[in-house]
Amino acid sequence: MQELNINFHSDSLTLEGCLALPDTAAFCPGVLLCHPHPLYGGNMDNNIIKAVSLALTARGMATLRFNFRGVGHSQGSFADGIGELDDARAALLFFSGREEIDPERTGIMGYSFGGMIAFSVGVQSTLVKAMAGISPVVPPGLLRECSKPTLLIYGTEDDVVPPATIMQEVKNMTVSGNVEAITGADHFWWGYEKKVAERVADFFAGNLGL
Repeated sequence: MQELNINFHSDSLTLEGCLALPDTAAFCPGVLLCHPHPLYGGNMDNNIIKAVSLALTARGMATLRFNFRGVGHSQGSFADGIGELDDARAALLFFSGREEIDPERTGIMGYSFGGMIAFSVGVQSTLVKAMAGISPVVPPGLLRECSKPTLLIYGTEDDVVPPATIMQEVKNMTVSGNVEAITGADHFWWGYEKKVAERVADFFAGNLGL
């Protein structure tokens, strides 16, 4: 695996990211990773984001994890989830345009707040072929518009994003999504990183042509 520190632009802001390429990087599938809430310590080095990146590259997929505006060395400040949508769209365009990435095999994944961003972008973007959320915040009614492979994973002990709220939104899906519960895990997934990352890697490998 090779990791490259990169910068890209969202609006007039410069954002930082880390592009991870598998050892067999040659027009490979890619997955954009969106981190948890910036105001609660979320960043691209989050334990789940890094674990998922490692699992995906081990399976032959590239990843781009990045810091939303105002996080780390990314310019700007928190923008109530609206500017962060722009950041994810800009990251997706940058990522899918890289010569190492097959733009026909691109996915998006988010954790917690990042799940809200990933699903909101993924539902609308023609660049996204599959999407996943770990303990995702799901905007009410959003999944009614979902027409692509979707994975939602939650921990049975999550008291930040209660499983019942996720299941309520899953009922609104117009296509069959994959919903998985991991017994014993809470919202922060300490000790469960590898397990949840492997589930995500399996999902994207099966839906991005590997």
